Amino acid sequence: MQSGSDCLDAGRRGALRVFGWAALSLALPFAPAAWASAPRSISLYHTHTDERLSLVYFEGGEYVPDALAALNNMLRDFRTGDVCRFDPVLFDQLHALNLACGEGTYEVVSAFRSEQTNAMLRRQSRRVAKDSLHVHGRAVDVRLAGRNTRRLRDAALALRQGGVGYYPRSNFVHLDTGAVRSW
Repeated sequence: MQSGSDCLDAGRRGALRVFGWAALSLALPFAPAAWASAPRSISLYHTHTDERLSLVYFEGGEYVPDALAALNNMLRDFRTGDVCRFDPVLFDQLHALNLACGEGTYEVVSAFRSEQTNAMLRRQSRRVAKDSLHVHGRAVDVRLAGRNTRRLRDAALALRQGGVGYYPRSNFVHLDTGAVRSW
């Protein structure tokens, strides 16, 4: 497991959760209090490891530690095996997008990257950020199986929960818990 500098700090995570869910609750068809305590689930397929995972990661008003650990492991750097604690707000974004786009399985193209992997990818492409949020467990590149990637991008932009990058040629959307921005 990566340590402090590569993993999200609890204070920032809490602030993002409060502000993010407040914004999301305005667009929900049911009461914010019901949303805050409702179970949240996610279904993933990792395109590089061929692993699948479907689970409830939030229940009874709290994140489920074993479920978060399973998600962190699945989203590890598949090149090095390094694992990082992901920002659970990212999972909340994916869950909210499932509600907006219709439930389905996310195909993971890229998730956690060790600093070594990120440096290697930067040497191969100028599109890879030097201090990528992937290195900090705060970003994922996905597509939603059976759904138009443009629709996923549009829903993510409407959510206004972080960065949204659209890569139509590669057929994926980048999502992160950083500042609201798009490309």
